[in-house]
Amino acid sequence: MQPSYQNTGNVDTRSGFGEGLSQLGQTNPRVVALCADLTGSLKMSHFKTEFPNRFFQVGIAEANMMGIAAGLTIGGWIPFTGTFANFSTGRVYDQIRQSIAYSGKNVKICASHAGITLGEDGATHQILEDIGLMKMLPGMTVINPCDFNQTKTATMAIAEHQGPVYLRFGRPKVPNFTTPDLGFEIGKGILLESGKDITIVATGHLVWEALLAREILNTKGISAEIINIHTIKPIDEQMILDSVQKTKCIITAEEHNYHGGLGETVARILSKKYPVIQDYIATQDTFGESGNPAELMKKYGLSSENIVNKSIDLIKRK
Repeated sequence: MQPSYQNTGNVDTRSGFGEGLSQLGQTNPRVVALCADLTGSLKMSHFKTEFPNRFFQVGIAEANMMGIAAGLTIGGWIPFTGTFANFSTGRVYDQIRQSIAYSGKNVKICASHAGITLGEDGATHQILEDIGLMKMLPGMTVINPCDFNQTKTATMAIAEHQGPVYLRFGRPKVPNFTTPDLGFEIGKGILLESGKDITIVATGHLVWEALLAREILNTKGISAEIINIHTIKPIDEQMILDSVQKTKCIITAEEHNYHGGLGETVARILSKKYPVIQDYIATQDTFGESGNPAELMKKYGLSSENIVNKSIDLIKRK
């Protein structure tokens, strides 16, 4: 069954970043872009062509790219760095911590090819701990949009935000179901579907899977509330608390390790303010592997089917 939100076509979220960046180039003369030899993969080619004086190709030198970006902020520029998520975080964590986060530099760290859906490139490139790495940095905003439209609007929104941002998106073509005019408010979740039996809080590619799961659960007489948490830090605590006070149970869904991700953040909120039972759709403390993205999502339990099964089990335990 198809959810009430209609898929207008499968598009990769990295293209949303590329379009948002290009639009920013036209509307904000302070925006500059840096790339670590992956201009095509990050969809930054149009910005490079249209604004060559504001584009810097640093080559395979990601640590240097972060240092340059930090320096550019001192002159009032708004730098957007672009490379794979693995190289945007794990490879350059020291530079991000010391040169960007510690001094609150206005750098936008834009990371493509995140999660297990990188697919055939394999475990060495499928970073599943990046959200945890970045959300632990004081002052770092962490954003993980769900589709093309939301990635585009998020890209444009972070240019107006003062301070460091980690923006995470992916390579595969996924359903594009949010509307272009929805807007994007950092730190504000989106209630996609109301329900009374269980709360499903999802981020990134798992938002669509949560909507698919809701339709299946409806056929079983279960009413699921679906929340799109695109901003993991700062997270919309009140929307989550309002929902669980009604449903009394919650599942978090993310394309990330359950250590350090969205689920862990939600668990901290609930333990302090409104304890209810919770389960996790996430990778289970493991690296990925090479394979077809859809097959990997199913193997690692990141499918709508697994959301349905865990929802039914969780409701029985209420």
